[in-house]
Amino acid sequence: MAEPLASTVDFASGPPSPVSLDVVWDHGSRRRGEHVGPPIQVHAADPHTFILRQSKSVHYEAPFLYLFCGNERALLLDTGATSDPADFPLRPTVDAILEGWLAEHPRQHYELVVAHSHGHGDHVAADGQLADRPDTTVVAPDLPSVQAFFGFTAWPQEIVRLDLGGRVLEVTGCPGHHPASIAVLDPWSGFLLTGDTVYPGRLYVDDMPSYAASLDRLVDLARSRRATAVMGCHIEMSRTPGRDYPRGSTWQPDEAPLPMSVAQLAAVRDAALAVADRPGAHARDDVIIFNGPCRAAMARQTLRLWWSTLRRRMP
Repeated sequence: MAEPLASTVDFASGPPSPVSLDVVWDHGSRRRGEHVGPPIQVHAADPHTFILRQSKSVHYEAPFLYLFCGNERALLLDTGATSDPADFPLRPTVDAILEGWLAEHPRQHYELVVAHSHGHGDHVAADGQLADRPDTTVVAPDLPSVQAFFGFTAWPQEIVRLDLGGRVLEVTGCPGHHPASIAVLDPWSGFLLTGDTVYPGRLYVDDMPSYAASLDRLVDLARSRRATAVMGCHIEMSRTPGRDYPRGSTWQPDEAPLPMSVAQLAAVRDAALAVADRPGAHARDDVIIFNGPCRAAMARQTLRLWWSTLRRRMP
């Protein structure tokens, strides 16, 4: 017989929970290597939903991680770009968040699932910090492991469910950036987590037909489930339309907001369809679509980073 829950949260009834996204993210330092804030910034969007950002002072990718608490277990999506706990103390940070949550909602047994938006190194580097954590399952980021854990039988079109204990997440495949990319819809917060498939930045597309099809499904999912915010894993755009920070930048003083709207998601879908047969980098107001290797555009990124770094060093 299942153990009765001491403090059960009703995640199922009513519209999405009011969430707070009024947060100023640590956008790095003018001087390379200088630390101006904690290695991980934590923001509670609501009492059960946490957004973590790795500091740009630790790694220029500065990925966002998401922690969702349900009545029986929590989900951590992604583990960041740095493995060394001395530089990036992910496990103690997650432990502290969960200890605080369990102090408010005590129960004898509580599990953690660690999964990934996709398998690139800046999203899986700290898996080892959690590998031996008690009551923790770390899902390997390769496609067979992802399909097996979530129970996909019709990848990537299928929508499967991950029940955290009353908080039921909807998970679907969205390949195109990475073969095992997933998106996660959380009806409680209204968040649609899109990993590196859609975020305010450079969208690197390896497989355009798969990518365009994924975006089409994500728009349908967001609209049918009334998503309130499209939440990616990076910020690379500035608030100036069409202007990004160069790849490798560790200082982004005028970042675009992290949340994107469903209308913006649909605009990204339309933009991808418009450039599907045109390799190269294509700038739009909110994103830049890199269709294919884009070697010339990547070379320009290197030159831009060199120039911006040089300017910061000037008196």
